[in-house]
Amino acid sequence: MKALFVKYKLVIKFMLTFLLVYIALSVIYKFYIQFSDGSKFYPDYMTHLVAKQSEALLNSFGYNTQVLPHPNEPSMKLIINNIYLARVIEGCNSISVIILFVSFIIAFASKFKTTFFYLLSGSVLIYSVNLLRIVLLTIGLYHYPNQKDVFHTVVFPAIIYGLVFLLWVFWVNRFSKLKR
Repeated sequence: MKALFVKYKLVIKFMLTFLLVYIALSVIYKFYIQFSDGSKFYPDYMTHLVAKQSEALLNSFGYNTQVLPHPNEPSMKLIINNIYLARVIEGCNSISVIILFVSFIIAFASKFKTTFFYLLSGSVLIYSVNLLRIVLLTIGLYHYPNQKDVFHTVVFPAIIYGLVFLLWVFWVNRFSKLKR
């Protein structure tokens, strides 16, 4: 048994680090969501921010867009030309995807400065691509409403998780200690 631990020491260290960071950040995020109830930003600050930024981007692309709180569930309704097309829920704010990204990068950490700046730039990139993803989904739903299922369940998850995967691969191949 000891020989297995020695042989797979790096794998075990990666898995434990990843799980500990992921669980810790997820618990912090869960508390954030719980304590966001009743704040002036509905349903929570980050989801509200993403919805408002989506509205601004859609308006800048020439669409008459409105974002309103959903009366029956904790989400924001995205409306173009008085047509309710999509809702921005807590899962759309990219925080859970960023938590996954951060956990992996910390599990393969390199020098502090390199790791910190990669986490920061990667998180900003994920957030930005997620925002564009929501905007493109809404535009797609406006022009091609029959493709709702394909857009929402295949194309757009592939964009965000594909980006995270590429960032991970780049990190492991370029910066992680594993390479050395």
